[in-house]
Amino acid sequence: MKKIAIIGSTGMLGQPVTKAFINAGFEVSILVRNTDKAKSIFGSKVRIVKGDVKDTNSLKELLSGQDAVYLNLSVQQSSGINEFQPEREGLKNILQVAKASNVKRIGYLSSLVHFYSGIHWWVFDVKREAVENIKQSGLAYSIFYPSTFMESFDKGAYRQGNMINLAGTSKYPMYLIAGDDYGKQVVKAFENNNGNNEYVVQGPDGYIADDAAKLFVDNYKKAKIKVAKLPIGVLKFFGRFTKKFNYAYNIVDALNNYPEKFEAEKTWQDIGKPQTKFIDYIKSA
Repeated sequence: MKKIAIIGSTGMLGQPVTKAFINAGFEVSILVRNTDKAKSIFGSKVRIVKGDVKDTNSLKELLSGQDAVYLNLSVQQSSGINEFQPEREGLKNILQVAKASNVKRIGYLSSLVHFYSGIHWWVFDVKREAVENIKQSGLAYSIFYPSTFMESFDKGAYRQGNMINLAGTSKYPMYLIAGDDYGKQVVKAFENNNGNNEYVVQGPDGYIADDAAKLFVDNYKKAKIKVAKLPIGVLKFFGRFTKKFNYAYNIVDALNNYPEKFEAEKTWQDIGKPQTKFIDYIKSA
């Protein structure tokens, strides 16, 4: 299995996975809307197909002759339940074309926190439905359920400019995982190519959000970073008026209250133990 198509390759979490496949010697094809951005990141190391998951013709071009497909899809924070969702309508298009193209395996980036049952949120419903649709597709699958990524404190959801934004109280540790380590695990799962698998993806160190933010601020050298903390009620209030704040409230509430525990032993045995500690990630960021 050496030909893989990747959908969602140029984002924060897609890049390390795509680069890991390239480094492992796979023939990589990617589906992108912005070809210039893709070329600036990957150069000539990948086959680039312009399109998106709404366009079945571009999916057919992408998946023709491929052994497998890896999906890094997401719900846009400003979108609503009745709008086109890549992980719902888009996934149905992908599965249909993948089966017609004789793709043998599908990999899917889900999330650990979507198992949280303390709230009923349509975004988590989309993710649960996506998992079930993949399992019922008839394709061999590898589904990944990651904890919070270290990159969230550097390039992602927690950081905006020189601020790390927190809200409410984080009650349980998140076993932070580095994107590069995750990428290597994904590649190993495809190299193993053994039946259907679900992997809890966690790193070696567990931190509540406040402690992780403090560690980042104390050890990051490229800029002076500060932590801003809001009452969770502020996000909830503004969430009444905008979809983006509603998304922020629900995901923060879930992350703060999801009782994450370490359960990645089998993942480490099967596809490798992450090597990056958060303190080392911060110092090299």
